[in-house]
Amino acid sequence: MSRPDGLLEVGRTGRAHGVKGDIAVHLITDRTERLAVGSRLFMIDRWFTVEHARPTGDKWLVHFEGIADRNAAELLVGHSLYAEPLEPSPDDLYVHQLVGAEVVGRDGTARGRCVAVVANPAHDLLELESGHLVPVVFVVEATEGRIVVDTPEGLFDD
Repeated sequence: MSRPDGLLEVGRTGRAHGVKGDIAVHLITDRTERLAVGSRLFMIDRWFTVEHARPTGDKWLVHFEGIADRNAAELLVGHSLYAEPLEPSPDDLYVHQLVGAEVVGRDGTARGRCVAVVANPAHDLLELESGHLVPVVFVVEATEGRIVVDTPEGLFDD
């Protein structure tokens, strides 16, 4: 069976852990519910169901149903994990939604067009065509083509 269309890559398996079939998983998503009990992930050529998982450092230790020992877990090492897309939360912001949108203040003041979203350790930043940077924490509403921000006084001072 080849990988079904429409699945998203959500992680990659690392090495086997212990003798009972657990395996390290490195998620490439912040949606940890991908590893909730009962979640299904596609790997290699079939679906696997999460029996239990726990975080440890920067990875997760996961036990899939039907993987009974270390030998079985070792066969799963080094493979990508795929899952069905999740329904977006109303609070989620997506880069494709933001780039190109007009940015306005709560009072309707035009602030310019968003030309990029810059990754930043604290919070991602909206880069406006004027060069101003607006932390995404100030976004109060994002609809198609329009972003409303509630920024502190002075953010747009030159």
